[in-house]
Amino acid sequence: MEHNIFLDVLSSLQRLFVGYIPAAILGGFIGYLIGINGTIYQICRRIFQIPHSIPPIALLPIALIIFQESEAATAIVIFSASLWSMIVNTAIGMRHFYRQYNHFRAAIFHTFHALKVSIWVAWFTVIAIEMLVGTKGLGSLAWDAYKAGNANYIIQSIIYIGVIGCLLDQLLDLSGYLLVQFISAGKKSAQENNKK
Repeated sequence: MEHNIFLDVLSSLQRLFVGYIPAAILGGFIGYLIGINGTIYQICRRIFQIPHSIPPIALLPIALIIFQESEAATAIVIFSASLWSMIVNTAIGMRHFYRQYNHFRAAIFHTFHALKVSIWVAWFTVIAIEMLVGTKGLGSLAWDAYKAGNANYIIQSIIYIGVIGCLLDQLLDLSGYLLVQFISAGKKSAQENNKK
């Protein structure tokens, strides 16, 4: 059993970002629109909890039937997994933002919380799909290693999965922190200019 783990890492990350990035953009926009109005939020929160409650991996069979191609089906399932998490968590964040009198720190915190929850769900979904239908990727590596009885590859794949998930989480944390610092510095500079 020969594997290039670097190529498996790239394959998994490619699947992740192809589904996650458009879902994060669209989901964030929809979540924002829902969250700015209390009545719409209360209505949509209950409606969107229905698809949000379906485990993403359960959508894979129907996606495979519709698209007849595993990569396209994978992208759609990951997109769907990220989309509902992004919508729900962004909408909740916007409600907190308005309750805290338009506090920008609250808005950034909840926006990045939505991004982190969505990417965690997407990453989990990528690995699960690769175990089922993948020919490349860390999930496929772990499953093939199990079938071959290769404990070394199983452990390596688990370590890579955990490290990448942790790095993605930390990257979003750092981005949120830097954005807060940047906006705070801009506001401070504006206040000092106004005093002059």
